[in-house]
Amino acid sequence: MNFITKFLSFFREIFIYHHKSLEFRAKVFASMIASNEKDDSVEYEMLRRVAKEIYKDEYRVNVLVETTREYVEKIINIKSLNIDSLIKEINKEIRLNPRFIQKLNIRHLKSFIIEKKYANEDTYLLQKRIIEYYKNEIRYSRERVIKKKKHRRGGYSISLPHKN
Repeated sequence: MNFITKFLSFFREIFIYHHKSLEFRAKVFASMIASNEKDDSVEYEMLRRVAKEIYKDEYRVNVLVETTREYVEKIINIKSLNIDSLIKEINKEIRLNPRFIQKLNIRHLKSFIIEKKYANEDTYLLQKRIIEYYKNEIRYSRERVIKKKKHRRGGYSISLPHKN
């Protein structure tokens, strides 16, 4: 990683436009990568390919990969942060910023699932459950939007008296 990427990663809140969105994506990808017991370069190469689909700017790609790597390292090395607490944090961010649900791309996330024949049963099941959780969040979010639209259309309206 070059100096500029490290600098941007360190000061991403200041220098990167929509850094919260990038942080959110990094957490989501970290949840998938950290669910695998093996932390190898293949997953980060895959992340780089996915990041290039999302962002056209190479700096943002590098910062997303590095931020994701930071979260994965925190999950592996710091016992206070684990996949469960990370997913709770993601859930909280979705509730605070409903537009983040649009950042969840199941196709991208499925690319991180290790094939069943190469993974142990626990890793495979954990990754599948994480994907199911994100699918449910997307479904729940869409249902909330539909309910809000119905409520607006069929809700109460205040009519003012006509002056004759």
